[in-house]
Amino acid sequence: MKKIIFLLIMLGLTPFMLNAQGCMEGDSDEGVQVVGYLQADYDYYFFDKDKNGNTLYKPNSFYFMRARVGVLGSIPYDVSYYVMAEFSPVLQGGYPFLLDAFVTYAPFGKYAKFTLGQFKSPVGLELNTPCHDLHTIRRSTVVTNLATPFRDFQFMIHGTSDSLFGKKDLFAYKFSVLNGTGLNHWDDNKYKDIAARLVISPWEWLKVGGSFRTGKQDIKKTDQVQKTRTRYGADMSFQYKNFFVQGEYLFGKDEGKVKSGGGCGGKSTSVVPDSLIYKKDGFFIMAGYMTPWRLQPVIKYEVYNPHVQNESTYTFLYVERDYIQTTITFGLNFFLNDWTRIQVNYLYNAEETAKEEFPNDAIMFQVQAKF
Repeated sequence: MKKIIFLLIMLGLTPFMLNAQGCMEGDSDEGVQVVGYLQADYDYYFFDKDKNGNTLYKPNSFYFMRARVGVLGSIPYDVSYYVMAEFSPVLQGGYPFLLDAFVTYAPFGKYAKFTLGQFKSPVGLELNTPCHDLHTIRRSTVVTNLATPFRDFQFMIHGTSDSLFGKKDLFAYKFSVLNGTGLNHWDDNKYKDIAARLVISPWEWLKVGGSFRTGKQDIKKTDQVQKTRTRYGADMSFQYKNFFVQGEYLFGKDEGKVKSGGGCGGKSTSVVPDSLIYKKDGFFIMAGYMTPWRLQPVIKYEVYNPHVQNESTYTFLYVERDYIQTTITFGLNFFLNDWTRIQVNYLYNAEETAKEEFPNDAIMFQVQAKF
């Protein structure tokens, strides 16, 4: 059944912009511009006991999901810069930290740009959608586990075509050489990762994307103990007037010692033995419609398979798991204006390979303001 669903995804559906590597883009080509956004959240967890009878507890709290402020601008000639900091007290030990910082040189205009600094990996559709443009409050489980590390120090060549074969922006590409050590770690790996993404748009309403990343790890200072990490991804997106459908599939293979988990430089949770080749995969499919009243209902179906025969675990909603996770998100987005949005999500979670389901659904509420 899952294979059929995935084939349906691949037959008809990825974002309509190949988003820039920073979280936000400016409105002017000259001067310094201050940008940022706040995401104030409240989560309520319907937790009871897990499949082993252990009591699950997560505080139902108000908090900042993200609180980001940065600057961007341009310098004559063909040079631009971007710096973004995170101030949310719930991330990275509660201290402010550098999120993105890079310089771009574009001597060939949109056809070829050269960017050096720390920013997002080019892997995947949902990862390369800015946080303030996500249709649901949280990213999909497969993305948070297989697109990691989200950010890295890297050198990227990227660009788009222009009126090729009579098609405007027929394709867009990104190719990066990365440290492979994640957010704000720059001296832990003598090897380097390579990553690439290509998005083809045969028609204005359809985009098809593919991603790849691989690298050998020799990490000394972070909590990861990987040897080789490889990722493949495919995604498509369809949009007609106010209706959209998106889907993405990611496959991962780790060879040697591996610690699972991740996110934006997040912590890992478990180690598998040296001799294993550890595979995992998953997908999501999502649809939404913008009504005339600035209300946008959204539904997302996602599956993550950690291939538990390898005795590996991952974290979902703060709980360690070792089984196939299926989540259906029912969402409603209300746009007060172009800068302010309210989101409400209900997450229905099903544990496919656990002995029985247990209460672990959640409702999430978020107010966002950007500037």
